[in-house]
Amino acid sequence: MSNGDRFGSRLGMMLVMLGMAVGTGNIWRFPRIAAQNGGGEFLIPWVAFLFLWSIPLLMVEFGMGRKVRAGPIVAFARLMGPGWAWMGAFVAFVATAILFYYSVVAGWTFRYVLGTLLGELPDARPGAFWAEYTRSWWPVVTHGIAIGLGTLVVSRGVRGIERVARVLMPTLIVLVLVLAARAVTLPGASDGLAYLFGVDWGKLLNARLWIEALTQNAWDTGAGWGLALCYAAYLREREDTALNAVVLPIANNVISLLAGVTVLCTVFSVVPGLVASMASNPEALAGFPTLAEAVQGGEAVTPAVLQRTIFGAGNEGMTFIWIPQLMGTLPFGRAIMLLFFAALGLAAMTSLIAMVELATRVLVDGGVERRRAVRLVGVGAFLLGVPSALSLQVLKNQDWVWGVGLLVSGLFFSLAILRYGVRRFREEQINHPDSDIRIGWWWDVVIGVLVPVEAVILLAWWLVQAWTWNPEGWLTPFAEENVGTVLFQFAVVLVVLVAANGWMTRRSLSESSWEK
Repeated sequence: MSNGDRFGSRLGMMLVMLGMAVGTGNIWRFPRIAAQNGGGEFLIPWVAFLFLWSIPLLMVEFGMGRKVRAGPIVAFARLMGPGWAWMGAFVAFVATAILFYYSVVAGWTFRYVLGTLLGELPDARPGAFWAEYTRSWWPVVTHGIAIGLGTLVVSRGVRGIERVARVLMPTLIVLVLVLAARAVTLPGASDGLAYLFGVDWGKLLNARLWIEALTQNAWDTGAGWGLALCYAAYLREREDTALNAVVLPIANNVISLLAGVTVLCTVFSVVPGLVASMASNPEALAGFPTLAEAVQGGEAVTPAVLQRTIFGAGNEGMTFIWIPQLMGTLPFGRAIMLLFFAALGLAAMTSLIAMVELATRVLVDGGVERRRAVRLVGVGAFLLGVPSALSLQVLKNQDWVWGVGLLVSGLFFSLAILRYGVRRFREEQINHPDSDIRIGWWWDVVIGVLVPVEAVILLAWWLVQAWTWNPEGWLTPFAEENVGTVLFQFAVVLVVLVAANGWMTRRSLSESSWEK
């Protein structure tokens, strides 16, 4: 690997890595999940799992990438032995499968930016813009634009990715800061801050709270996806593994908190005013029918009511229906809305670029010339993403299946280090001479014991939850969200990958493919 295939600077590398980690999980998912789970009570286990899941796994990925200078298939084959290449292939497949529908979501943000600029949002009939858009062919077009932009960036190589990150990430950070600063100055914003940071200590005994916090960590830091491993292949020789793996997820979670501040302060500021105005304007809550129904039924606007009517609307409802309605009531609401969807779009694109790079890296490791690999990934991702673009049911199914798959990916990373030797890996790849900080024995315990236990518990929890959603048809393989669809799709992928293990190993471990 030549110097031209390495990051040009530590700042550039960190911006690329932060772009990989910061995505829709920070701006789209985190505010809703934090609000649903009590705000401050959620933050405590969320921070705890930052150190008990995200940071340790990112150290693994940084170390593996530094050691093998290749993608997941080569990394697992080198650390565990040729017979285990299929594990790396599964990690790569999960992230690539997420790419197929993640680009659809990125496309949604493009349409909402355009809709805001053209004055189509907020729509007079809540959800009308969303319904008309998702029932048309436009999601296919915007999905194609997202894939096209992502492959264009990756085609420029790691230095091209770095140059783009130097523009996109500072822009995203500024947008998030501006949105948060505006939100905290709104009347009543203090109630949103109190909810987000206030802690009801008695609720910390709720097991579901900890499960949700661990799940959010698996989603919003990028740990265990294999993305950091691929980028770590381009680290400069004397790059610090441990410090980078600590700074990255902390910076990522700060952005999540700022997004949470923006959304919760806006909700707690706008909704009470709308409710108060109902006496003189009965249509004040026309944009929020479930909230209007609760208020007309005599319920006070408590956090519990907001959890059910606003925060409980799901990712699509919360972000693409209620956020435009809420922001549209504010002074300069269109400008604020434009900044919000622009930030969401930038976050989606920086993560999407990382996913395209991972898929490309796998093909390059297999001997495919890079430019051809990028084209194959672009065409394949577009075609395989079309079903999700045309059907929300397909997208939700893929999000459910491969979101669960991320837990298995995290488990596989810990198993790889267990087989290689936890202490040996720590001394060789984390506490190497160029590391500014030393990592102690606690990391051995977390990676060798806690991460596998967490992964198994989390996997079992979500499968049990899925059983309760549909106890009669829980094994149906083609349902939208149940146990059967996970087991069926996992089984198909694993059978294919295990059967192809020898072929993948021969292709990826050949000397010629290592130098491409």
